Amino acid sequence: MTLPPFSCGNGTAAPATCPATPPSPPPTSKPATGGEPAASCPDYFRYIHDDLRPWRGAGITREAVERGRRHAYFRLVVVSGRAYVETYRRSYQTRDAFTQWGVAQLLRRYAGRVPDVDIMFACDDRGRVRAADFAAAPADAPPVFRYCRDATTLDVVFPDWSFWGWPEVNIGAWPATLEAVRRESARVRWPEREPFAFWKGNPGVARIRGELMKCNPASDGKDWNARLFSQDWNHAIHNGFRDSSIPKQCLHRYKIYIEGEAWSVSEKYIMACDSPVLFVNTPYQDILSRGLVAGEHYWPINRTRIWI
Repeated sequence: MTLPPFSCGNGTAAPATCPATPPSPPPTSKPATGGEPAASCPDYFRYIHDDLRPWRGAGITREAVERGRRHAYFRLVVVSGRAYVETYRRSYQTRDAFTQWGVAQLLRRYAGRVPDVDIMFACDDRGRVRAADFAAAPADAPPVFRYCRDATTLDVVFPDWSFWGWPEVNIGAWPATLEAVRRESARVRWPEREPFAFWKGNPGVARIRGELMKCNPASDGKDWNARLFSQDWNHAIHNGFRDSSIPKQCLHRYKIYIEGEAWSVSEKYIMACDSPVLFVNTPYQDILSRGLVAGEHYWPINRTRIWI
């Protein structure tokens, strides 16, 4: 399969269309002159170096890349600005397609500036390349790209598919979704929001979410001031997603983030509501959480003492 360097929108779950004209070129950095300091990368860019540290000394060999095939859902090769994909297995829903779509947009936006690459990409949740298996020779580990990792794995973190769209649950591309969330957040000022901590999701995917659900008001009158709701996606689909609007979930003074099978794509939508976030500590690292600072972007919650 060959991916042409196109750029398509996905603001809704409706079929996407491609623009007739190419998007505006990215801004170019001007060289520093006189006393102006040279431009530097944001601090969170350091995680790129952290992810690639196992191969820093010896480099990445073709053999190491090939070893990643057993983990991969597809292989992505970029040659002279054009992407080629070999699919090894089907991903859940359209994770693979939207991830590849994101790469296609990258190639279009930065035409002629993306180097040739050859990567194996996994579309499941948890990291699988165990650091302990390559303790003696880290460079032998396969450099597998994935949406998240933890301290025990060597997977290379890449933005998840939902940044470009998740049509199965009626979520559009991140820029359009963020704008809708911002509008709703501005419409209901913080003092006017419900004075509770809110979470809605599927509690069945992780034991820790089941523990969180115990923080709902109890039959004996005990109230932890949390309002927690179970998300039934099958019902939402048949209901036209009327009760599953991301922007409409910005009506409470506090939001709760808690992991699922691994990290949760809900993280960015929760953070965007402009309500203080109660962030249940997690071992999983994704592209967004790495740049967050406890006490500045969220309030950390001990995962072993969610409710008392």
